[in-house]
Amino acid sequence: MMVKAGLREWAGLAILMLPVLLISVTVTVLLFALPALTAELRPSGAQQLWIVDVYAFLLAGLLIPMGNLGDRIGRRRLLLLGAVAFGAASAAAAFAPTAELLILARGLQGAAAATLMPPTLALIRVLFTDPRGLRMAIAIWAAVFTLGSVAGPVAGGWLLEHFWWGSVFLVNVPIMLLLLVLGPLLPEYRDPEPGRFDLASAGLVLPAALPLVYAVKRAAEQDFSPLTWAAAGIGLVFAALFLRRQRTRPEPMLDLALFRRPGFGLSLAAATLAVFALVGTFYFITQYLMSVLSLRPVVAGLMIVPAAVSSAAGSVLGAGLTRRLRPGQVMGAGMLCGAAGFLLIARLGTQADLPLLFGGQILLGWGIGSVQALASGLVVSTAPPEKAGSASGLFESATEFGQALGAAVLGSIGMAVYRAGLAASMPEQVPPERAALAGETLGGALATAADLASAAGTALAAAARAAYVDGMRTAALAGAVVMLAMGILVLRAHRSGQLC
Repeated sequence: MMVKAGLREWAGLAILMLPVLLISVTVTVLLFALPALTAELRPSGAQQLWIVDVYAFLLAGLLIPMGNLGDRIGRRRLLLLGAVAFGAASAAAAFAPTAELLILARGLQGAAAATLMPPTLALIRVLFTDPRGLRMAIAIWAAVFTLGSVAGPVAGGWLLEHFWWGSVFLVNVPIMLLLLVLGPLLPEYRDPEPGRFDLASAGLVLPAALPLVYAVKRAAEQDFSPLTWAAAGIGLVFAALFLRRQRTRPEPMLDLALFRRPGFGLSLAAATLAVFALVGTFYFITQYLMSVLSLRPVVAGLMIVPAAVSSAAGSVLGAGLTRRLRPGQVMGAGMLCGAAGFLLIARLGTQADLPLLFGGQILLGWGIGSVQALASGLVVSTAPPEKAGSASGLFESATEFGQALGAAVLGSIGMAVYRAGLAASMPEQVPPERAALAGETLGGALATAADLASAAGTALAAAARAAYVDGMRTAALAGAVVMLAMGILVLRAHRSGQLC
C-alpha cells in the first residue's frame, strides 16, 4: 500500500544518512593522513598500497553477499551489527602500532562497510512506498554520498591540524555509537521466505571480486605485468563460476531474473558508466590543479567543490523533475549534460581558465548526480521488496567497479598520450635516465626538472605540463564519448518503452 511520506519516514532517512556520510568520508579522508602515518609507522611501498587499497577490495567483494544476508537476517539487524564492527575496526585503526595491524584494521573496516551500505538503500525502499517520495529519498542518499566524498579531504585536513593521524579513524566511533542509539527506531524487514544462505556462492564472490579490483587498480597505475593479467584472469574465471551457479540455483544469491525487469540492467549500466567517466577524468583533474596550475592542496580541494555541490543539486532536483518528466528522459538529459561538461574540460590548457574549469565541473556534476540518483532509484524500485538488499548490493558493487575501471581505462589512455607527447618534446639536454623517470609520471617529471640546470629544468617542466594537459584532454574526450553514447541509448530505450 502506498502511503505519502511523513515525519517518521524522513526521520528514518536522516538516521540512514549517518552510515552513508561516514562511509563516503572514509573513502577519501585517508589521503591527507598518509604522510603522517607513513612517517610514524614507516610502511614499505607495498604496505602503503595495501593500507589504501584493502578497504576498497573487501568493500567491493562483500557487497553482494552482505546485501543478500540482510534480506535473510533482517536489514536493520545487519546495519546495527555493521555499526559495531565498523566502530571497533576504526578504533583499532586509530591506535594501530604497526603497518601490518593497520592493514588488518583497514580490511575489517572494508568488510564492515559492506554490511552498512546495502541496508541503507534497502531500508529506504521499506520506508518510502510512494514512488515520488522514494525517488527523492534515494536522490538525497546519492547527494549525501557525493558531499561526503568531498568533505573527506576537508575533514581530514582539519583533524590533522589539531590531532594525530589516528583521529581520521577515531572520529567514526561516536557516529557509530549514535547510529546504535537511533538505529532501533528504523523498521525491520527481511525476506519472509529466504531459503538457505548460499555459502558456496559467497565463497565464489571474493575470489572473483578481489583479483578483478586488484587488476584494474594496478592497470590504473600502468602496471600491465604478468601478475596483473593473472589476477584479471583468475577473477574472470571465478566470476563465470559464480554466474553459472546463480543460473542453476533455485534460490540464488544474485537473482539474474532481475536483469529481465524493464530498466534494471540499463539503469545499472548507466550508473556504472557515469561513475566510470567521472572518476576517470577527476583522476587527472586533481593533479592538473596541483601540478600544472601549482595550487596548494587545500586550494585545489576547494576548486573541486563546485562539482560536488552541482552533483548534490542534480541528485535532488533531478528527482524533482520526474514530476513533469519521465525518469528515462531526465537520465538521458543528465548523460548529455555530463558529455557537455567533459567537452569544456577538454578545452583546458596549461594556464588557469576558471570559466571553463567551473563550467565543466558544474555541467558534469549535475549530469552525474541526476543519473546516479535516478538510476539507483530505478534499480532498487524495480526489484521486488524481498530482493531489495541484493539489488542494492549489486548496484553498489557495480559502481565500485565503475570507479576502478574509470581510473584504469581513462587513466591509461591519458598517460599513454602524456608519455608520447613528452617523448616527442623532451629537451635534448636531459640525460636519458632522467628522461625515462620523467616519462613515468608528471610528478616524476617535475621532481627531475627541479634537479636539473635552470634552462633544462624549465624546458622539461613546461613540456611535461603540456603533455599532461594533452593526456587529460584525451581522457575528457573519451569520457564525453561514453556519456554521449549512453545518453543516446537511454533516450532511445525511453522512447521504445524499455525504460520508464
